[in-house]
Parts: sequence; structure tokens; C-alpha cells
Amino acid sequence: MKIFRNFVILAVVALVSQTSLMAQSSHFKAGKALEVQYNILRELSTGFVDTVDIEKLTNTGIEAMLNSLDPYTVYIPEENEEDLEMLRSASYGGIGSVIRKIDSLGVLISQPYLGSPAVKYGLEPGDFILKIDDVDVKPLTADECSRRMKGQPGTQVKFLVKKGRTGEVKEITVTRERIHIPDVSFSGILRDSIGYIRYEAFTSGGSNDFRKAFTDLKEKGAKQLVIDLRGNGGGIVDEAVKILSFFLPKGTTVVTAKGRTPESAFEMKTQTEPLDTLIPITVLVNSSSASASEIVAGAIQDLDRGMIAGTRTYGKGLVQGFRSVGYNGSLKFTTAKYYTPSGRCVQAIDYSHRNEDGSVGFVPDSLKKAFKTLKGRTVYDGGGITPDTVVKAQSYSRPAYSLVANDIFGEYAIEYYKKHKTIASPAEFTLTDAEYEEFVKFAAAKDFDSRSGALAQLDQMLKAAKAEDLYELYKAEFDALEKKLTISKEEMLRVKKAEFKPLLEEEIVYKYYFTPGRIESIVRNDGQLHKVLDLIK
Repeated sequence: MKIFRNFVILAVVALVSQTSLMAQSSHFKAGKALEVQYNILRELSTGFVDTVDIEKLTNTGIEAMLNSLDPYTVYIPEENEEDLEMLRSASYGGIGSVIRKIDSLGVLISQPYLGSPAVKYGLEPGDFILKIDDVDVKPLTADECSRRMKGQPGTQVKFLVKKGRTGEVKEITVTRERIHIPDVSFSGILRDSIGYIRYEAFTSGGSNDFRKAFTDLKEKGAKQLVIDLRGNGGGIVDEAVKILSFFLPKGTTVVTAKGRTPESAFEMKTQTEPLDTLIPITVLVNSSSASASEIVAGAIQDLDRGMIAGTRTYGKGLVQGFRSVGYNGSLKFTTAKYYTPSGRCVQAIDYSHRNEDGSVGFVPDSLKKAFKTLKGRTVYDGGGITPDTVVKAQSYSRPAYSLVANDIFGEYAIEYYKKHKTIASPAEFTLTDAEYEEFVKFAAAKDFDSRSGALAQLDQMLKAAKAEDLYELYKAEFDALEKKLTISKEEMLRVKKAEFKPLLEEEIVYKYYFTPGRIESIVRNDGQLHKVLDLIK
């Protein structure tokens, strides 16, 4: 017995010693790395052939270091503190407008926000800011202009403005306010008493906007609910839980998390009495629905509270936290993985096999694990939330993407705004054939890629043929095919009228009726949404 006791004591001592050595080893490695980094920076600062910006060099090193971990771990220095505030609350101090810097002209007011100081003080789409607080904006970058326009709520900023509609040059002094971009961009009753809420992000207090929107829909007679999370990249987990609390019994576990430390693990349950546990719910998702969006969709699916429709979600099952790292800088880093009520983790760690937009790519069946919902349905992990009903979104042509990327729809919408004081409501506005023809002439004079997808593929084929010395052999056939596939910009814009016209109408409505009007116009032409509504019916 004594021998056994001595053996146990020795084993415990060995374990403690091993743990202590491991901790010492870890600290030694960290200290060694920091010392080597400091020595390198010191030598570069004194001996490199050109002057070295040590702060810039250090930040580059930090960025590269964090990029080696995952795409979500980032360092936020003091000068980007506003970005941190935007991440948490979708709020900042300023005038509330989307701007675009045009070097030869000034700062273009592209789109003021609804109810913003920009609107209150008469700034409109198409106005140009020539000076900010008596400083000429032409030599400034877009970021410099933006920083000068932002500031503490209650402070003032003076603009010299050239009005878009009249050409008048005048001074306008604007009092800055706290600008908040609402998480609920649109809500309303669609056909057959179906309530619809478009939810853009999970920022601080967003669930209050959701509650109000849902309550209003119920008062208007909504018998079913569509929660549109397409394009919603997530945000604060607490806000996702609060929204789930509206539709699930109090005390329901909706998400758990596990990390390396006890502090990173948590289990979150609904904390309040629900608003409605019976109304049928459909959650609409796509490959840009991520993080908190996947928590909501995963809980609704696992607890059989509603139907998930659309396409597979992004696949981000990681939790981030914020830590101060000195000198008013912050580290946003991954602390845990989260799990849906059935035990699924939606994270796809293999970043090398993702789609172009970063969402989950193909996941072989061998890497998927089956789980059971509350009522016994089979669901799978492997990355993202797979909808109960897959409904594909409308695909757009190559020229459409180019028109959007080059803001040609937006430019024409501003020109239209200058010429028309008012337009019909978002649900009724439509361009006449003559007005669309004006757009054709406007866009044809702009620089954008008007090639069809077929012609772009032919261009790649021609390059390959030339590289393999096959071009001359089939030159006549290539030339004939290229001639058939090549059409002028005007022809392309007319051929694609059915595709382009709704996109242009949405952009024009945006100028008059802000984001809610734009979403209402989008809803009118949203083929994926209307297919889902047909399924609900």
C-alpha cells in the first residue's frame, strides 16, 4: 500500500512538473518570437537602405500573422475605431449618406439615408460637395473626405455644395447626428396574408426593430411569416437569440459553443416569453447568410419551428470576441465554434474548397454527419445550413454584373432624379419604353464589359488555341463564331431589356424612396421569393 501511495505521489509530481514545463515552454517560445521580431525591427529601422515606417511594417506583419489563422481574426488599430463601432452597432457619427469621390468634380452625394441630417438639410442625389469646412475636396482621397464628414453627434460641418438639379452653388451647414442603419430594411404584407421581414444584420438593438415590425404585421392580419436573411452576414449572437425568443418557448436552448477555455464555452437559451409560437415561419437564406443568420436558421430547422428555403448558407460556425490589446487597439479573434440545437456545427474549416464568394463549396457525403431534429427529421453538418426546400435564385448575365460594378444604373438613376421631381410609388413605378431607350443611349457611351458569357469563353478559347499553336489552323471558324457572338452595346442593352429594366427601376426608386422603397421594388421582381410564396400557399 505504501509503495502504491508513493507511486501516486510521484505520478502527481511528474504530471505537475510536466504541466509546468509545458507552460514554461509555451511562454519561452512566445518570448523568443517577440525578441526576434523586435531585433529585426530594430535592425531595419537603423540599417535598411530606405526609410522604414515601423508602424506600417508592424501592422503588415500582424495582418499576415492573423491571416494565417482564419479570415475572421483581425487587428483593429485606434484609427479604425469607427469600424469597430460599425461592426457592433451599425452606427457612426456623421451626416448619413453614401458618397462617391469623382476627382475632377468633387464628392457626389449618391444616396442619403432616410431621416438623416443629409436629408434634413437638403442634400440630394446628384449634389456635389466642393469644399468641406473651407477645404477643397479635389486633392483629397475618398477616405479623407469621409473622415472629414464624420464626427461627434452634435458637432457641425460646413459644405460648399453645387446642387444637381439647379446648378446653384451654396453653403450648407449640417449638424451631425448618430447615424444608425436599421437591421429591418423592409417589412410588409405580401399576398395571401403572408408577412415579410427583410433583416439585413444582427447589430445592437436590431431585435427591437424586428419585434416592432412583426407586431405591426400581426396587427395588419399576417397569418404566416417570411424572414428574409439572404445576404445577412451575421453579427451579435445575443440578437439572434432574442429573435428566436419571439417564436420559441422560454428556456429553449438555441445555440451552444465550445472553445479551448471554459470562458469561451456557453449555452444560450431563450430568455423571454414568446410573441407567437404558432405562426408558420419560412426563413429564406442563401450563400451569403452567415454566422448569426445560420444560428437562427439552424434553430428554426432543428426545433421544427418552420421551413428553411433558398440555397445553402455560407458555413461560418465560429464565434468571435473582442479584446483590447493596448494603445486603443482591439483584436477581433475566433474563440469558439457554435453548435445548433441538434449538435451540428455549420463551420467548414477547409477554406481552400470554398466558392468564389467564400461560401461552402462541394462537401462529399463521406464528410457529412447525420443529426436528428426535434421531431426526428434527418439533417446534416458539413458546412452551412441546407434548406428543407431548395429554391434557386435568379442568375444574371455578365453584362448585368458589369453595369452594377461600374455603377452605371446608379449614374443614370441620378440623371433621372435631376429631371423628375416625383415618381410613382415603389410598387407601381415602371419605366416607359422611351425612357428605357434613353438609358440605352446613356449606358452605351459608358465603359463597361458588354461581352456575353459565351463571347468571354470564346476569348479564353482563343488564348488557349494560340498558346497551343492551333489558332491559325482554325482561324476561319474562330473568326466566324466571334462575328456571330459579337453585338454592339446598344443591341445588347435592348436584347437584355427584360433583365436590366427591373434593376434600373430599383435604382431609380432608391433615389426617391430610400432603402425601404428599394426593397419594395426588389420584392416586386424577386423570382426566388415569389417561388417560395407559391410553396407556402
